[in-house]
Amino acid sequence: METPKHIAIIMDGNGRWATSKNLSRSEGHREGSIAIDRLMDSAMEFDLKYISLYAFSTENWKRPIAEIKAIFNLLDEFISTRLEKIKKNNIKVLHSGSESKVPLQSMKQIKRAIKETEKNTGIVLNFCLNYGSQDEILNSISLLIHDRISKNKDLTKKIKKEELENFFYTYPIPDVDLMIRTAGEQRISNFLLWQSAYAEIYFTDCLWPDFDKKELKLALDWYAGRTRKFGGLK
Repeated sequence: METPKHIAIIMDGNGRWATSKNLSRSEGHREGSIAIDRLMDSAMEFDLKYISLYAFSTENWKRPIAEIKAIFNLLDEFISTRLEKIKKNNIKVLHSGSESKVPLQSMKQIKRAIKETEKNTGIVLNFCLNYGSQDEILNSISLLIHDRISKNKDLTKKIKKEELENFFYTYPIPDVDLMIRTAGEQRISNFLLWQSAYAEIYFTDCLWPDFDKKELKLALDWYAGRTRKFGGLK
């Protein structure tokens, strides 16, 4: 079975899962963090290479302050309680997104996880935190221009695809092969737009807290049945 090298996941449905059980949205997010544990265990079993999780988007700042605080508190808790397991499993942690506005404690935890796993050679777990694809592209263009100016390069020279990608938050992670969105929504919500230009997109009604090995296998089987032509013919 053909296995995708890079899987990106929009983890949707925590709030709806909680509401269906008369729980707080915070409890839904907590259950969602447990689903990440299951995901990584299954990912190792299926020998996956890169997983990007849409942990917090640039648009999520519009949510109630209490919910935002709860999400970042859970992130801190997730890293502090799972980091040893992550290290033991040879997982490498990366972060894609802007550091601006992210609570200092949360950023400190993320950088700690990145530092302590930088030599790991197993699955790459990429937390897309305070991430927005349009923001990423605009930021990359600004950085590219600044780089050319600092090196006295010609600003009018045509920009090559690879040159711009070098300034992406996700660099050097490869393009997305399979994007999964849970909870029945059928949009990609400003997530890895450039990197997903030829991704296969899998939508499932499963709420993220219920996502497990069986659901991942369904997505992988669906992917294996796709014919990827990248604009050409086979």
